[in-house]
Amino acid sequence: MNPNIIPHPGLLDTWIITAQLYKPPSARTASVWYAELVCDAAFSDDKRVLSCLEPPLQLPIPATFGDSSKCLGDLSYFSLSVGPHDARVFYGPEIPYTIYGSNSFFTCFGQWISDFRILVDWGLDTINEHEFRQSRELQRPMPWNSVEKNWFLFWDDLGQMFLHHEITPARVFSKLELDGSVGPNLALTTSASDQECLKRFLPETGKIHQATNSLAITLCARSDQFCEPDATNTFVLFIIQQKTIRGIHPVYEPYVVLMRRSMPFEIYAVSSKPTWIFGRSIRAEKSEGNSFTGLLEDTSEMLYLTSISWKSHGQKYHGFLDDTLFLAFGREDSDAGGIDVKAGDLLTELGTCA
Repeated sequence: MNPNIIPHPGLLDTWIITAQLYKPPSARTASVWYAELVCDAAFSDDKRVLSCLEPPLQLPIPATFGDSSKCLGDLSYFSLSVGPHDARVFYGPEIPYTIYGSNSFFTCFGQWISDFRILVDWGLDTINEHEFRQSRELQRPMPWNSVEKNWFLFWDDLGQMFLHHEITPARVFSKLELDGSVGPNLALTTSASDQECLKRFLPETGKIHQATNSLAITLCARSDQFCEPDATNTFVLFIIQQKTIRGIHPVYEPYVVLMRRSMPFEIYAVSSKPTWIFGRSIRAEKSEGNSFTGLLEDTSEMLYLTSISWKSHGQKYHGFLDDTLFLAFGREDSDAGGIDVKAGDLLTELGTCA
């Protein structure tokens, strides 16, 4: 479940897949142990299936143990959790990272970061302490939520690192320090205009969640000799999701967001329509349970975006409209999938905020 795909650092036509270990429904109540799996993967002959070359291994992410008194009531089961949840694996401008959920020292359940290279056979590379060689818990401006999830890193046009915590009901993001601490919330100056833009293009139903990591994209083609990245054409790209409940079945609709790469980091554009992944099915399901009357509900297969990356080997954080992206997604909380798409196709029909 919840897959990530990044290019292998040394092998062409090979990628690294990470994903959450799937637990069948019968086992979910019997175990509180969680794990992330990893493997080198390649495409099949028909280029339709990207699969492990060898059986996957467990990522050696250590369990964390926080303050169980912060997990009260319905959240008490989080204090029993052992191991990482829903990791995101992604490239920054220089190196790969992973952010994952685990027991927190600051709240019930928080977000942690590690240099991904120490968790796999990355090959020869210099790994410095300041690159999160030691796993660190990430912090946020007050107030904390009891359960934190789906935070993502982004880098400005000077290479400084920031942490995006929330998109709604108001944006929260801050400058990240190397010990995991953060500065104040930097989103206050554009909060009203950002929310106005989101409401203009997203239906006012359901909840909005952050979904993926971020990338930087220049809105012209790499093949265009006149295309030069600058502050006017290069943005931070990430995907958010709107979650709605159809009967008893959750459905996610993904929207692309572009934000500027320098202060005040305002939202520049949002998808005017949700992204539809070819192969996602629509079906009629019969609602069940005492609170339902057995009516047929038109619903969609539950696909939820988890990560984005550039497909080409050697490409890390920045790309152009004619570069190819991997979108990785979970499917019905039991399966994993991906699709490759030109960045320009993903960014069609954007609505600009101004």
